[in-house]
Amino acid sequence: MLRAVQCQSCLSWGTWTHLPGSRGTQSVYLCAAPVPGTAGSFFLRKILCASGISLPRGCARYQRGSQERSAQPSSSRHGLSHLRNVATSDAIKKHQKSLSAWFSHQPNEERQFGPSFSLDAVHVDPVIRESSLEEVLKPSPDLTIQNQLQQPCSQVISLQNLFDVDACGRQVKNVVLYGTVGTGKSTLIKKMVVDWCHGRLPRFELVIPFSCEDLSHSHAPISLRRLITKKYQHLRDVVPMLGASNLKVLFILNGLERLNLDFSLAGTELCCDPTEPVPPSAIVVNLLRKYLLPEASIIVTTCPSAVRRIPGKYVGRYAEICGFSDTNLQKLYFQMRLSQPGCSGEGSAGSSSGEKENLVEMLSRNLERHDQIAAACFLPSYCWLVCTTLHFLYFTRTAPPSQTLTGIYTSFLRLNFSGEVLDSTDPTKISMMKYVAKTVGKLAYEGVMSRKTCFSEDDLQQCFEVEMKTESELNLLEVFRRDVFRFFLTPCVQPGKEHTFVFTIPAMQEYLAALHVVLGEKKTLAQRVGKELSEVIGKVSEDVAVVLNIISKVLPLRFLPVLFNLLKIFPRYFSRLSGKERDAIAHTMAVELFKEEDYYNDDVLDQINSSILGVEGPMHHPDEAPDDEVFELFPIFMGGILSRRNRAILEQLGCSIKNLAAFEIAKAMKKTVIRNSRKGLPPSELMDYLFFLHEFQNERFTAEAIRSLRTVNLSSVKMTPLKCCVLASVMGATCHEVEELNLTSCNLDTSSLRILFPVLLRCKALHLQLNSLGSDACKEIRDLLLHDKCVVSNLRLANNPVGEQGAQYLAEALAGNRSLTHLSLLHTALGDRGAEVIAQHLAENRHLQELNLGYNSLTDAAALQVVEVAKKHATLDKVHLYFNDISEEGKRALHSLRMDRDGVRALVFLTAGTDVSDYWSNILNVVQRNLPFWDRERVRQHLTLILQDLESSRRQTANPWRKAKFLRVESEVKKMLGELRHETL
Repeated sequence: MLRAVQCQSCLSWGTWTHLPGSRGTQSVYLCAAPVPGTAGSFFLRKILCASGISLPRGCARYQRGSQERSAQPSSSRHGLSHLRNVATSDAIKKHQKSLSAWFSHQPNEERQFGPSFSLDAVHVDPVIRESSLEEVLKPSPDLTIQNQLQQPCSQVISLQNLFDVDACGRQVKNVVLYGTVGTGKSTLIKKMVVDWCHGRLPRFELVIPFSCEDLSHSHAPISLRRLITKKYQHLRDVVPMLGASNLKVLFILNGLERLNLDFSLAGTELCCDPTEPVPPSAIVVNLLRKYLLPEASIIVTTCPSAVRRIPGKYVGRYAEICGFSDTNLQKLYFQMRLSQPGCSGEGSAGSSSGEKENLVEMLSRNLERHDQIAAACFLPSYCWLVCTTLHFLYFTRTAPPSQTLTGIYTSFLRLNFSGEVLDSTDPTKISMMKYVAKTVGKLAYEGVMSRKTCFSEDDLQQCFEVEMKTESELNLLEVFRRDVFRFFLTPCVQPGKEHTFVFTIPAMQEYLAALHVVLGEKKTLAQRVGKELSEVIGKVSEDVAVVLNIISKVLPLRFLPVLFNLLKIFPRYFSRLSGKERDAIAHTMAVELFKEEDYYNDDVLDQINSSILGVEGPMHHPDEAPDDEVFELFPIFMGGILSRRNRAILEQLGCSIKNLAAFEIAKAMKKTVIRNSRKGLPPSELMDYLFFLHEFQNERFTAEAIRSLRTVNLSSVKMTPLKCCVLASVMGATCHEVEELNLTSCNLDTSSLRILFPVLLRCKALHLQLNSLGSDACKEIRDLLLHDKCVVSNLRLANNPVGEQGAQYLAEALAGNRSLTHLSLLHTALGDRGAEVIAQHLAENRHLQELNLGYNSLTDAAALQVVEVAKKHATLDKVHLYFNDISEEGKRALHSLRMDRDGVRALVFLTAGTDVSDYWSNILNVVQRNLPFWDRERVRQHLTLILQDLESSRRQTANPWRKAKFLRVESEVKKMLGELRHETL
């Protein structure tokens, strides 16, 4: 999983400078070529400053291991004359070019990081520890905490030194490089090949890599020379020299666990002739025996469980890949990947270097304070998952998003397992992911149902060993313990929970639980028996049907339908019984999606973000009760797994989900989901529901579900670009009009409005208060209101810094809009100039009915100008002008413009002559709602003036009923003033 980050300016590899680390334990390689963009560079400085190393702007390669030898061994210098003749030949050059193109090729999952990402650039090597035969052959570790804790890496060795002489001074020819899933074996080998192609591995004159998976598919005899030329045609002229010259050759055998090797002479005969045809496995065995091409060097990569398949006498050095056991390596990896120019994909142009740097800094702080994330990221593959998830959360700026969260986790598993079987020697050939879904998925599901994330050793034993009855099952468990266990489960490092296991990444528990359910592993006994009997009886009925066709000439025709029906009853009955599991899956999904105890939690996207970057603020004290565990991703992952793309990937991993099963699950779930969505979900839960529909990737299902949503309330949900893209994508499944879209206090900006533009066009009531929308955003709103398909009738922009320039854009929109009837610009910093601009364009409008310009620092002249234009308007009958800087004379002038004379209501104050205004409650309610966001001192001054005005008007009236109304309003105002004084509002 470990990848590299390309620096296009690093074209010359001859400028690497060696900076020795402290005590000879670290080596840092720096390239003097400058790198565009320095976001997050503090990470690198922070790591190296402690050693007194000054880091210039440029590429870096961090290598933890034994200090490089100052000179190559004499064997590497021997034969330089031969190197001039062979390594410079056209055949070798073509071979290098071909290998470089192939091994530098990145999978589709890496394309999101932009075209600048390549293995042939900056690369963070995992820690490699020299091991021994005793450690390899020691008994398999039990599922215990002590055996699973990360062991300190002593005897660290670098990749370049694997073929140095051993402790006894003997030249090492065969190296076994082993490590658990996700430690970076395959990527390390890719980098090794690419380095040789570019002249950075001068020890060897020729490198020939083989995939043991490819070799395992062929059993026909073939000679070594033919095998090489078949894979690498450019080496036709070089192959005859193998064994007949001093050519320094390195064979790379990747994934030895795929081959069943037999080193006994009875099982594999000796072969020293490169032209003799033998099975591919025999070629590998004789290469390792050093009977075939004894001078060739060989490096083998394999999983821990398969290391013992090679007798120790044929191995010169064992080396274990320990991943990123040093937290500094993790930090450097994140800094390089997240800060690299172009890593933001489509959103790179809109994302600033400051945003990237802040992201890397938050991740750095969380690695330091949250040991569980650091413990998980000792696997380079999980570092990839963290970076990919952060890229998805922060750099998705197009609707619909190019991928889904479920797709990220599914692709992550494909990159790590790629359809591998758990044990190639087992006759069942069960895929690794299928085994994980049955066992680890069961543990994950039981944890989700019981609302727990920490598991004891008893939990593990019940999950993995309770059904172990045969030798084959125990062997599979043995392989799983050695190769896969630590990929999914790791010891908990939180205080008080040291003797429990947790999932390496929290969301992985919910993904595997969802996979366990959707694959139908959670079946009742009747369902399992029903499915098996249905298949068996179905086959029998087919055979009997053939017999009946033969004897039909003898039996009367009227008996044939009876016989056929009797045969068909049983398979239909059992099929119906086993088919109930799909209803159960749909029920589980719907119930978990709308689980009431999860209500009012942060939406799932914020939960994922906080699990990676941490929660800002003080941490929980160890003695405090932790918050309840939330498992809202579980139903979302179930929906995402059922999408067509993820089902295709899971099919490659040996986890088949049929189209019919997915269709029936969606059909069974539809009514429940749509019915529950109509109940009115809290904003955060509604965002989760929209995210579920996006992950489900079923356009017909989404269209039916969204068509019933007429009111969408997402107030106070932090609408990141990703959430805006999800909202736009889901709501784009239909073209129906939305009665109300509430996006109050959602951190919207100009880019958010641009993403949501197609959705906003179809909303009648649009609430955009408290979003810091300035003049640039008003330009987008102008384009929205002037669009010929716009249906917005009620637009609220209160408490946004619109300003004079924004007022200009909104005034232009008013002049040309044909749908808007209510516009609120309360507390938008218009000033006199902004109000005057609106008044100038208001005459061209023909549909507006209500305009709110309250709390905008308007003076008498601007207020009177607005009302003078308003009283001539064909439809406008209400203008809000309260909480402005209007003098007593101005109030009297506005008061003289009565509705019965000029047809417009100017809401300026709570009094109407010697009576209370009919809109006093309306004005006070607006003040009450906006007090948390307004300047309290200024509000207090306004309320004091209102109170004085009320008392003066009360004294002027003699009507007892009116006095009572004044007293009532006065009490409300005094109550608000008291709460302001005591800061209880």
